[in-house]
Amino acid sequence: MVNFRNQIARIDLRVSAWRNHRRIAHIARAIEANAPLDNNRAPVILFNASTRLAGLSLNAAFSLLSSWGLRLSGSPIVHFVCHAGMSRCVLGTNPDDHQIPPPCNACTAQSAQVYNHTDVHQFNYEHDQKIGKELSGLDLQDLQDFEYDDLPLGKICLPSLRWALRLHHLRDDVPTKELYGYFIQSAWNVARNFQDALDHWRPEVCVLFNGIMYPEATARWVADQRGLRTVTHEVGFQPFSVFFTDGDATAYPIDIPDDFKLSTTQNEKLDAYLSLRFKGDFTMAGIRFWPEMKALDDNFLSQADDFKQIVPIFTNVIFDTSQVHANKVFAHMFDWLEIVRELIIENPDTLFVIRAHPDEKRGGKESRESVSAWVARNLVREMPNVMFIDSQEHISSYELIQRAKFVMVYNSSIGLEATLLGAAVLCGGKARYTQYPTVFLPATPQEYKEKAKDFLSTEMVTVPEKFIKNARRFLFYQLYRSSLSFEAFLQESKRPGFVELRDFSWQRLKPEHSPSMRAIVNGVLHAEPFLIRDDDNK
Repeated sequence: MVNFRNQIARIDLRVSAWRNHRRIAHIARAIEANAPLDNNRAPVILFNASTRLAGLSLNAAFSLLSSWGLRLSGSPIVHFVCHAGMSRCVLGTNPDDHQIPPPCNACTAQSAQVYNHTDVHQFNYEHDQKIGKELSGLDLQDLQDFEYDDLPLGKICLPSLRWALRLHHLRDDVPTKELYGYFIQSAWNVARNFQDALDHWRPEVCVLFNGIMYPEATARWVADQRGLRTVTHEVGFQPFSVFFTDGDATAYPIDIPDDFKLSTTQNEKLDAYLSLRFKGDFTMAGIRFWPEMKALDDNFLSQADDFKQIVPIFTNVIFDTSQVHANKVFAHMFDWLEIVRELIIENPDTLFVIRAHPDEKRGGKESRESVSAWVARNLVREMPNVMFIDSQEHISSYELIQRAKFVMVYNSSIGLEATLLGAAVLCGGKARYTQYPTVFLPATPQEYKEKAKDFLSTEMVTVPEKFIKNARRFLFYQLYRSSLSFEAFLQESKRPGFVELRDFSWQRLKPEHSPSMRAIVNGVLHAEPFLIRDDDNK
């Protein structure tokens, strides 16, 4: 019976994928047949090799839909597409065995379905023996410093290597160095082919996923050397929404006018969102982290009564692409946690509650350098003034914040929410919300520790009014101005982690019919801010 149900489920998935491919082909044909074309305009080139293998991910869908909106605005479009063009790609790497090649057949078949009826510049993999010889015998540090033809390939590939291996501290062993070499040689192949694509198509702008994963980061470096404008995108902060920027998408730069004030209606809208958020009723990048959210139980409250004060500590996933921007005060998150451990030892009258990020043990993406492992290695659980909440425990973080003397975070989103709950937040890493005064962000590790000691000893930690004001302004802009919703076009797939197209007419992708598409088209083609207009967001 179980096997029969599994067979039915597999058939159901195939049928769902077939229907989605038919929808894609139908829309693509209609756009090619009806879209105007300005032959005097240079094309837009799009590249998103690190968003998917088989199936349609959120970011792959964002790239495809955006290309259709641009094409309906008269702009020529070219997709730069990997056709088994990397010996090892980021998503196709097996962290347990780097010798297993990526599933290129499934990926190229998906590309053939998605990019039908459009101009495509494919690239294959060609091994360069010269760079291979230069990489031979290099140690890990040499690989990190490796440059070739003035291209800093080691630096470009480092975040992707950490992401693929699910850790920050790399081992100087043969498997790690071999995989690093595969990435570097593949990045060099991307660079050569992207240079050829730019020479052939002469685009006016490049639209790239993320800008951190090595294929797109390499393309961005090549474009930057030519003075060619690049736009990057990442998942936004609303369901099925995308964030576009001329800057680093994973840093989420948001430019808020100094005179912007929330209206009564906007404040009510934000409060309604926060009400759901504080109950755990939200998704991020299509993932629901909290299937339930439990209140603090009697055991916790009884333990807390034995201490003078409570300080929650919220961590991050060490290999996440946000860490590239976060590691400005400390070398990395575990460097920050060492300061936290010192504070725990020095303050036995304070209950420190360490909370691992909910994404740290997500199936298929488990961190191999985790906070739980750090806790075990340092015997933190045995400290009498520590409570550790692992990533799969669904205890309400917001109840912790409401009972806190102050809150310590690295660069987690909850830092912004803690400010909105009226708590003082001591931030260890650069976060997207530290663009504006919303939290306390000391400049050095020593200053961080001194500020924490001051907070621990003072009677009450006061939150500056401007922190709360800026937090509300930033959150509103993040949710309702810079998050460009594609909910009208996308829905969850029956395959977890993927999406499919809704049934809609191709005309709805025109900028005049979609505020999000209007923002993208005007942003890409006319360098306007990638924001929903005020009159579209009342």
